Amino acid sequence: MAEILENSQARQRLRSLGEALDSGALKQVARILNGGLSPSDIAHLLESSPPRQRALLWNLVDKNLEGEVLQYLSDDIRGYFLSKLNAQELATIIEDFESDDLADLLQQLPDTVIQEVLDTMDEQDRQRVEEVLAYPEDTAGGLMNTDTITVRPDISIDVVLRYLRRHRNLPPMTDSLIVVSRRDEYIGVLPITKMLVSNPGATVREVMDTDIEPIPVTMSDTQVATLFERYDLISSPVVGEGGKLLGRITIDDVVDVIREDADHSLMSMAGLDEDEDTFAPVMKTARRRAVWLGINLITAFIASAVIGLFEGTIEKVVALAVLMPIVASMGGIAGSQTLTLVIRGMAVGQISGTNVRWLLNREFLVGALNGLLWAVVVSIAATIWFHDILIGAIIASALIINLIAAAFVGTVLPLFLKSRNIDPALAGGVILTTVTDVVGFMAFLGLASIFYA
Repeated sequence: MAEILENSQARQRLRSLGEALDSGALKQVARILNGGLSPSDIAHLLESSPPRQRALLWNLVDKNLEGEVLQYLSDDIRGYFLSKLNAQELATIIEDFESDDLADLLQQLPDTVIQEVLDTMDEQDRQRVEEVLAYPEDTAGGLMNTDTITVRPDISIDVVLRYLRRHRNLPPMTDSLIVVSRRDEYIGVLPITKMLVSNPGATVREVMDTDIEPIPVTMSDTQVATLFERYDLISSPVVGEGGKLLGRITIDDVVDVIREDADHSLMSMAGLDEDEDTFAPVMKTARRRAVWLGINLITAFIASAVIGLFEGTIEKVVALAVLMPIVASMGGIAGSQTLTLVIRGMAVGQISGTNVRWLLNREFLVGALNGLLWAVVVSIAATIWFHDILIGAIIASALIINLIAAAFVGTVLPLFLKSRNIDPALAGGVILTTVTDVVGFMAFLGLASIFYA
């Protein structure tokens, strides 16, 4: 109930802010912005505003809140605001950042600026950030936070509790302490909930959990997200060579990965970046989309070239030109269904070498059954429409061929692209559409040229 009330109040403040902006009451806007909204709400407001209004709002954000707001912004918008700051301003803003969040932010800056910012930090903080920067951002090493609390296995629970009380606060998302050897080698975890109900005289070794497997520092962020989802983790230790503890990953970072992967899959289908700014300027948006439109134009010319091969047949039988889009459209939709299913299965780790053959056989049968079903429907419609049984039989055959081909390509294509380190979500749709168009036109017009010759 309290959460619902809080969300309602936040929406009301956002409405009040919008009204104040429309009326030009900047003092009221600043008061609502800095006194009534959380950093995440401010970030959402910035992302939901056109460029000119966004710049105005950012200038009204309190300097003490800028760092927290930046953490919630998408990469595209955050990069824009970062480009307006010098190294000293950046150093002030990032003072209280966690090492993983700071590394994410720095990776958007030029190398010279990164070094300037690092030079302003103390030795310990700089070392922590450099450890994270040493790994690609899409790996466990790039996600991890080096701020951990470790304990030895041979001390008592009472000693651990006294040690924790010496801290002013614990790192966020601390659900367990990490047990390590004297050489910082990972041994296990000590859940806080288990520690609180254990005998204070018991040793850590007697209470700790050794069944929790640490995450290798080179594991991909998608695999990390899968592990967190499968085992309902809140945090997990990260280890390097020889099992040495390097840091930990927390659920808040994994949620970001899950959202980014979902955005990537959705936006890539249209050739867009997952961080595409909804309110980006006209020229910037046009330039980004022009590349993808150019690629699609090339594929359209390929399909048109296939049609051109049968120009003479089309001139004889005008009905072919009317019915061609049906064959291509049905193949494209059927292929997209299979492609989307396979890409999702790959993303969640459900598809492997052991089940690909079964999946391929299933999609082949589904394509054949749907092909037969809709071939009957379309052939009857075409026969009645043009009073020609032959054209009905030709389009029925072409539909069956194209739907089976679409099912095969939709299954195999993403697996092939992945094996070549090409993003299936980005390239799969264009290639699939080209294949189904070419196969559909070739089957339909090729059969027609044979029987109407």
